[in-house]
Amino acid sequence: MNAIKRNIPNIITLANLTCGLFAILFAFEGSLVLSASFIFYGAFLDFFDGLAARLLNVSGELGKQLDSMADMVTFGVAPGSILYYLIEKFNETEIGYLKFLAFLIPIFSAIRLAKFNIDIRQTSSFIGLPTPALAIFIAAVPLINFDLFPMFIDLRFLIAIAVIMPLLLVAEIPLFSLKISQGENLTSKLNILRITLILAAVVLLFVFQFAAIPFIVILYLILSILNNIL
Repeated sequence: MNAIKRNIPNIITLANLTCGLFAILFAFEGSLVLSASFIFYGAFLDFFDGLAARLLNVSGELGKQLDSMADMVTFGVAPGSILYYLIEKFNETEIGYLKFLAFLIPIFSAIRLAKFNIDIRQTSSFIGLPTPALAIFIAAVPLINFDLFPMFIDLRFLIAIAVIMPLLLVAEIPLFSLKISQGENLTSKLNILRITLILAAVVLLFVFQFAAIPFIVILYLILSILNNIL
């Protein structure tokens, strides 16, 4: 029973990894909606593996490294595959090599995850954009109604994602976590910003559906910078 208990978080992590593999497979087949869906499933599982480890008090170095490897697949290679396909599909007449800029997503995700594992500053907050946030940003694009929001398949937008988002992964920008630390003042300025982000996200999702997700990620960056200033 102890062995089963110890490995529950790792099983959840491996389920996240499996979602990433399916996301890559469907991206190769051009089924971007399915690919994006599996990235969202993986993000859901990624939240719960850490939660399970804390609740069961079984966190360890193996789980930490395994989590990073799973995240590399689900939140690095999979969104890079989606972006590659989007640039290639919707801009066939443009310069062909631009699609390879999508490779920056997994490359910088690897750097981000490796830095996270050795950076003691990131125990209760983040330095640089977390890989799940970038992956959700990109995974939302195939789910958007392009008739209403054609700007999301514009080549300039896709290239901007391919270049700017990877740089945000390794940028030395402190970003707050949505998790409230034990003993933290619930009425602090940071918690007000957290509540602002959550309420704004709910409203934006209700009005714009999947098109809201990129703006929610941008709002998260803006509020984090505002928190740093305050």
